[in-house]
Amino acid sequence: MRLSLRRCGRLAPVALALLAAPAAGQEAAGQEAGGREAVRETAIIETIELPAARRDGPLSLEAALAARRSWRRFGERALRLEEIAQLFWAAQGQSRPGRRTVPSAGALYPLDVYAVTRQGLYHYRSADHSTLLERRPFLRDSLFAASRNQEALRQPPAVFVITGTPARSAAKYGARAERYTWLEAGHAAQNLLLQAVALGLVAVPVGAFRDEDVAAALRLPAGEMPLYLIPVGCRPDP
Repeated sequence: MRLSLRRCGRLAPVALALLAAPAAGQEAAGQEAGGREAVRETAIIETIELPAARRDGPLSLEAALAARRSWRRFGERALRLEEIAQLFWAAQGQSRPGRRTVPSAGALYPLDVYAVTRQGLYHYRSADHSTLLERRPFLRDSLFAASRNQEALRQPPAVFVITGTPARSAAKYGARAERYTWLEAGHAAQNLLLQAVALGLVAVPVGAFRDEDVAAALRLPAGEMPLYLIPVGCRPDP
């Protein structure tokens, strides 16, 4: 089978537009050196029902495996909401009621998956295939700084973040819960990377970042740790 990954033109984002202007006295574009947010944004959180995930496609698993590459440069087009939804489903969606697309020790599911775009922070909810969206438009800059300015994280259309909470598994597995959480993150990451290929997108897994800075940027609760950053986008123009 011949595989042709499409390149993406400069299309207007299909994702929702920003709803709120900065509060009085704030500088919308003001940012500190290193990409950190200069102002504390007011949290505007909404729930979004995601488009249904497809269960089949034109690309075989074997072709996706053969085509997968690590890309660190991306086209400018924003990911469409249906693309974000499909990637979420591949990483942590339900394959059948109560079971997800990745194996999990004891079916305890210690992972969460987020996506950071120019709109802000999406937090996937597997139970009903929806997402919470917190509108924080400068958040990608914080991840770029947390990665020690790696080129792949400069301004990708989206950065998927896989996090783990070993305490969800610890009651059953004790000290091995952390190991199982890391293993499960690898399963979820590979699913996401292969789904990106099947969608004609490109991606790269990143493990080099300051954990505490990513946790602070995403405002993760205590006990939830970032495990993977995965920038995703279209192939860049030649």
